[in-house]
Amino acid sequence: MIVNLVWKEKMQFVSSVGNHEVTMDAKAPIGQNQAQTPKELLVDALCGCTAMDVIAWLRKNKQTVEHFAVKAEISVSENGHPSVFTAAHLLYKLEGEVMPSIAEQAVRLSQSEYCGVSAMLSKAFPITWELIVNGESVAKGEAAFP
Repeated sequence: MIVNLVWKEKMQFVSSVGNHEVTMDAKAPIGQNQAQTPKELLVDALCGCTAMDVIAWLRKNKQTVEHFAVKAEISVSENGHPSVFTAAHLLYKLEGEVMPSIAEQAVRLSQSEYCGVSAMLSKAFPITWELIVNGESVAKGEAAFP
């Protein structure tokens, strides 16, 4: 993979891989707060990676998903610079004609075998999760990669 990062203006940068671009910015007063920060994009990558795993597994098992979302709650160090992530909690919310056991299997597989972003980040800090299916909490766990 080749990533090309180019300075745009002030504290904005554009990163490209192939034909796809992402703009990054810093929070005010350093930047203009017009795009996500690099650390925010890292959290996006965590959520996106595991979400794709879960939806793929649910589709493979012919589950009917009407709504799906992943919310990440990130704890950040408070002792000077650089500030780093110290923990993450992922909340999976799923609605539809979905068997809770299959949804739980999807999340557990994502957080133990499939999600490369979770695998990398879980080496730096703990990642816990909770699964809610049709408004009911059905499972909780922690990322556990070999």
